[in-house]
Amino acid sequence: MSVISAYGFVSPARSGSSMELTNRIRQRVFQRLYRARVLPRSHHSGDAQHATVPAVPNPKRTKPTLLVSRLYQPSNLRDVGQDVRLQGEVTCKSQRLMQQAGLIHPSSPGCYYYLPAIVRSMEKLVRLIDQEMQGIGGQKLDMPSLCSADLWKTSERWDLMGKELFRLKDRHGADYCLGPTHEEAVTTLVAHQTTLSYRQLPLLLYQITRKFRDEPKPKLGLLRGREFYMKDMYSYDVSEEAAYETYDAVRQAYDRLFARLGLRCVQVQADTGNIGGELSHEFQLPADIGEDRLLVCGSCSFSANVETMSSDSTDCPQCKTGTLVESKGIEVGHTFYLGKKYSHIFNATFSSAQNKPSIAEMGCYGLGVTRILAAAIEVLSTEEGIRWPGLLAPYQVCVLPPKKGSKVDDASLLAKDLVHTLGETGPCLRGEVVLDDRTQMTIGKRLKDANRLGYPYVIVVGQGALEETPRFEVICQQTGETMFLSKDGLLDLLGRVETV
Repeated sequence: MSVISAYGFVSPARSGSSMELTNRIRQRVFQRLYRARVLPRSHHSGDAQHATVPAVPNPKRTKPTLLVSRLYQPSNLRDVGQDVRLQGEVTCKSQRLMQQAGLIHPSSPGCYYYLPAIVRSMEKLVRLIDQEMQGIGGQKLDMPSLCSADLWKTSERWDLMGKELFRLKDRHGADYCLGPTHEEAVTTLVAHQTTLSYRQLPLLLYQITRKFRDEPKPKLGLLRGREFYMKDMYSYDVSEEAAYETYDAVRQAYDRLFARLGLRCVQVQADTGNIGGELSHEFQLPADIGEDRLLVCGSCSFSANVETMSSDSTDCPQCKTGTLVESKGIEVGHTFYLGKKYSHIFNATFSSAQNKPSIAEMGCYGLGVTRILAAAIEVLSTEEGIRWPGLLAPYQVCVLPPKKGSKVDDASLLAKDLVHTLGETGPCLRGEVVLDDRTQMTIGKRLKDANRLGYPYVIVVGQGALEETPRFEVICQQTGETMFLSKDGLLDLLGRVETV
């Protein structure tokens, strides 16, 4: 007679030495399972019926809580005056606030470490940009930052760009530059596709990557640096008329992007500069710290960079009756209609409907990714704390439990439970709720830190949470409003939060 054990071993009926052998084999098997952590440790010996199978943990409950004490924002990196050699003079609000909040740290003049919180914001902005660019047919690629000087010499911009280019030689003596923009590179890529058909146009190729410009005096933090992130897109069309349609589609996509961010940007006529082309518009965010001077008509939609105006006249050239008023702005986006400037040089052609090679019409379109972040902080924030466009806040919610040892210390468990509940209420808050577990600090000090980083919602779990009908203090930092809500009211409020 044979016996089938719980683990599928077939053994003879237990008697004498055969029983001993079976027990020894079973004991070795269990020891291996213990070491592999398949079975829990037990004081019971031998038989399988004594072994208990561990319960499968709830994956949502085992997801680690995001703790403020574990976020990489070292306080010693947040002293804006610690090393003038690295950062130069702190000349604007956004630079000071971003360093005080532990978002950036100076590395060398015009270059910064991007710390984890600002990287989260930047990734959110990139997702928004991807949505808008792909919504009009954009296709994302990635081009080398190291650009051959031969391409730039072919376009005659190697000398035109002057000292703005970071130039270097490889070990063989060949000249390169670190790309500040990629018109030459992308058009060379398109030119290599000799089978491009008019049916494949318009072709819109874009990337979001680091750019390099050798600014003579980098300043204003991320508003004017030597190394920064930019979205640059390049379009190829069958005709001038089609190219203008693409140009307008990109401008409208930019308008939608800034509207989603809650930023009031102004489109202004602009100089084409060393990019070249026949038409150009800047997207300017009005700000006193801005380096661009703008002229805006109070009677019609006309607006322009003063660089494009030929005289000091204050009369509007569009409506003829309005008066131009000067203001300052931060350039956060730029569009160019290039015509055939680069496509002709690099022979970027397509096969027309008549099956003849034709030169493509081009446009290029930039968005300053890190500049948008800094500019938004500059115009939205208070002097004491950061205020984000809602979609770009690194985290949406910060929960503050009471100070350890206080009269309401029992509410600490409710704070932890609230963090888990908020993370499970829906996908919008998953990964967006942090617990400020630094309970050795007073609520006041932690509120000051929360204000500095700019969480849109701060929840204080205190005496009200211990009442028969628990209430939570909710501070909406964007509006400055404070509310006292039940748990259901709190879940309803935060359930409407939009994230990306």
